[in-house]
Amino acid sequence: MSENIFITDETIAGDDDGPLAGKTVAVKDNISTEGVRTTCGSKMLEEYVPPYDATVVSRLKDAGATIVGKTNMDEFGMGTTTETSFFGSTDNPAAPGHVPGGSSGGSAAAVAADEADLALGSDTGGSIRCPAAFCGVVGIKPTYGLVSRYGLVAYGNSLEQIGPFGSSVEEAASLLDVIAGPDERDATTREPPGGAENDTDGKSYASAADGDVDGLTIGVPTELLEGADEGVVETFWDAIEDLEAQGATYEEVSLPSVEHAVEAYYVIAMSEASSNLARFDGVRYGHAAGEKGENDNWNEAFSQARKEGFGDEVKRRILLGTYALSAGYHDKYYKKAQDARAWVKQDFDEALSEADVLASPTMPVPPFELGESLEDPLTMYLADANTVPVNLANLPAISVPAGETDGLPVGVQLVGPAFGEREIIRAGSALE
Repeated sequence: MSENIFITDETIAGDDDGPLAGKTVAVKDNISTEGVRTTCGSKMLEEYVPPYDATVVSRLKDAGATIVGKTNMDEFGMGTTTETSFFGSTDNPAAPGHVPGGSSGGSAAAVAADEADLALGSDTGGSIRCPAAFCGVVGIKPTYGLVSRYGLVAYGNSLEQIGPFGSSVEEAASLLDVIAGPDERDATTREPPGGAENDTDGKSYASAADGDVDGLTIGVPTELLEGADEGVVETFWDAIEDLEAQGATYEEVSLPSVEHAVEAYYVIAMSEASSNLARFDGVRYGHAAGEKGENDNWNEAFSQARKEGFGDEVKRRILLGTYALSAGYHDKYYKKAQDARAWVKQDFDEALSEADVLASPTMPVPPFELGESLEDPLTMYLADANTVPVNLANLPAISVPAGETDGLPVGVQLVGPAFGEREIIRAGSALE
């Protein structure tokens, strides 16, 4: 068994029959499971046991799936390597000695190591697609609003989506079929345009994995190849040639706004995180500092609980986010980041009016060695350059294995229009 994939090993049985009967699913440890510890990879929630199931977990159980455990993750989803977890880092089953990617590294590793047939992760800026690419599995980040976030411990509400991992595109899509759809407990969910079946004559997402890309136009944003590792770029072009051989055509497109996407993303994500994580005060739930009654001063008790309960990366993001939202700086940082976000969205809409899907390497680099990026948070942030723009634009994307460079897995990312999951599933399945 590969190292440190699960934070909690616990079997939760689902119904006797259903579309996922007989399938095992690993669930990222920021998705609430009734009666089973949900830690978010943090000391702050080391002993927290939710009193309810997330909507996606209820849907898994109803579909007959067996949940086999809660997977390791970067603390509160903050990281690209699963090394900021309070419970230690996870080794990459597809490339031992390297990181599995993050923040949903445990979920991708569970599928790569055959510890589960399928897995759920969450993606705020690439946290499903990055580990899918690094572990050589398939990961789908759905359109914002397609999957309920009820029961997902919030990090960046306007950016994040729960999504599936699988060993094939069809497998991952079959899990998306189960978790997708509106939820009265999450007001941001909605029916895809054209009704529940997205104008597909009642066909499922899994049925779109038919590999038929004849006549498909692929846009390649040149900005997302700049500065990428040479081996990664070569593997990417091999994948595009493969799609061309099957009848697709490609053209270069431009997304000029993406050079500011990483900055805009981190200002927005950290601002939302500082607001979301304010609830962990050691009073209502989460880690409490000292003995009861020991600290008479509430401010001291509050800051002590947070000092002890949060790791360095989480503290860094809370501080930066609080600063960006503070009086006098809000317009200088947060408002500018929101303007940049609107620009990113506009660029994607334009590029997707010329092409059916957009393609890029998922990650500009192969998996880091364990411990390599911890010294320099900025290197880690910049590694998200190809994934974060998609979250800013609230679009769907899939990462599909495309081969290797120097023996390390490389993924190709395909991005579709809003609620265009079927297009990216079809194109992704042609690469298998």
